[in-house]
Amino acid sequence: MEKSDFDLQHQNQSPESRIVAALEKISQAFRVLLWHESRDFALSPIQVQVLIFLLYHSEEKRKVSYLAGEFNMTKATISDTIKALGQKGLIKKAHEPNDTRSYIMHLTERGREIAEKASLFTREIHVPVDKLHPDDKENLLLSLLNIIRHLNRAGIITPQRMCMNCAYYESSGNGQKHFCKLLNQNLEVTDLRIDCPEYKMKA
Repeated sequence: MEKSDFDLQHQNQSPESRIVAALEKISQAFRVLLWHESRDFALSPIQVQVLIFLLYHSEEKRKVSYLAGEFNMTKATISDTIKALGQKGLIKKAHEPNDTRSYIMHLTERGREIAEKASLFTREIHVPVDKLHPDDKENLLLSLLNIIRHLNRAGIITPQRMCMNCAYYESSGNGQKHFCKLLNQNLEVTDLRIDCPEYKMKA
């Protein structure tokens, strides 16, 4: 019978289960920090996440259909979120030039102000990461990228705009060497991106 990562007897004998349990604790921290941030602005956590996403991503990604995929939610749920943010005066919609049925979301001045402040909600998680040795940062980043890649391939999360999923990316040496065909250069582990503006989905 498969053992649960939350079975303490098993967990304390398994480093893999302790790693999974540790990641779950960190995910709790993200939820708590995001909840505190959203409460300060009288918004829901998903409303804060949408504002932050709109702040840092291009127009082609600021559409209901794209946002639904990004946050693994239905279009109806995202539409309700967009409607609520519009009523609060934090975003405005503009028709797409070539398709009047489609809208592009834009932050208002107040929406941008809130998004900029709210986007710093991870500051406390940043503190211990800053203190890691450079080698530990590289190992941690590569490990997390591989976990995200697996979750994507397993269909648990939507395709991620990261180097390892990109059409421009190549690896060799059993995944130890990384190369970007767009930049035409080798990449260090610290160069690997979680969310790349130039990302191109593999065919």
